[in-house]
Amino acid sequence: MSLLVVLPVFNEEGALDALLRRFVALAGALPLRLIVVDDGSSDASLAVIERFAGALPIEVLKNETNRGLGVTIQRGLARAAANAVPGDVVVTMDADNTHPPEMIPAMLAKLERGYDLVIASRYEGDAQVVGLSLFRRAMTLGARLLFRVLIPIPGVRDYTCGFRAYRAELLVRLGGQLAEERGFACMAEILLKCAAAGARIGEAPLELRYDLKGGPSKMNVPATALKILRLAWRNRTVARRAPKQPRP
Repeated sequence: MSLLVVLPVFNEEGALDALLRRFVALAGALPLRLIVVDDGSSDASLAVIERFAGALPIEVLKNETNRGLGVTIQRGLARAAANAVPGDVVVTMDADNTHPPEMIPAMLAKLERGYDLVIASRYEGDAQVVGLSLFRRAMTLGARLLFRVLIPIPGVRDYTCGFRAYRAELLVRLGGQLAEERGFACMAEILLKCAAAGARIGEAPLELRYDLKGGPSKMNVPATALKILRLAWRNRTVARRAPKQPRP
């Protein structure tokens, strides 16, 4: 089994060194392969990544201009699916050091219980959120409630977090264009497509550390909230075909 980690990067110079050092510490215990998709960074992000080329198996894909998270995550997932074999796992996570790679083993353990997709959730069990503003907390809670009302997915409470572990077979089965949304709403879009394909989805508690973030947020919060609202409304009649979830 290989673990393909997709990291979308846009001007993360201030966070990448700390994050990649954490991956180096995990490399002896996990069969890691990193797929970094640089979305037209104008800082020294690529130089930081190059310093770790000898310590980690890293493949770098480059967008010549900034094209948005949707295009970037789509490119990374497509490359991971093309390189994966049955039994592999694909992880997506932020590159700003707010998502702890140390929780990947817990996500893998949950996949082994019969799930196709495991979300690191801000609303599961012992989850903790450190350093996030009240406004951002309210927005994420509002998105959660909106989707729970319009498109409830069994086993899911966090519809927008990008820290996820997918069975590679699920991504291969879905094929094609997973993300058409250009911005941060793409993560909810991908989740809806997985659920519509009958994926078994579970969650693991996330420790979100915004106090470790290496730079300012790149999210346009009002625009993202509007896109998520439109996405939920467009998909309100999607057939709820997600199967009964495995026993935890």
